[in-house]
Amino acid sequence: MRKLKILFLCTGNSCRSQMAEGWARALKGDVIEAYSAGIETHGLNPHAVKVMSEAGVDISGHTSKHVDTLLGIPFDYVVTVCGHASENCPLFPGAAKVVHVGFDDPPALAKLVDGEENKLYCYRHVRDQIRAFVETLPESLEKI
Repeated sequence: MRKLKILFLCTGNSCRSQMAEGWARALKGDVIEAYSAGIETHGLNPHAVKVMSEAGVDISGHTSKHVDTLLGIPFDYVVTVCGHASENCPLFPGAAKVVHVGFDDPPALAKLVDGEENKLYCYRHVRDQIRAFVETLPESLEKI
């Protein structure tokens, strides 16, 4: 059985898309070939790495990639995980279906609270929302 090629796209490929790729590889690696990229590159967010590690998923080896480096891959789906990426998503050759499933921006949320533990809570909350979404894949993509 051929795995679905899914690209998770966000603005900087530092947090949300990295978490989604990590979850997809960990939970759905038997049916999904997961990728992540950004319309810019901001580097891997250390808080994202930390909270994913707490959940048993190691994304520390991931790198922040620009979407242009992946345009040659025939994706089945491109999932934008933030509004900015959805509004600025490039055209993909082939039959890739672009869907938007937005999640809050953990760094932006963390700026609104004091204390390291409260900041990490923001990342954990979004991490868990992304996990819940990834658990529904690939079936839920047909309904979007």
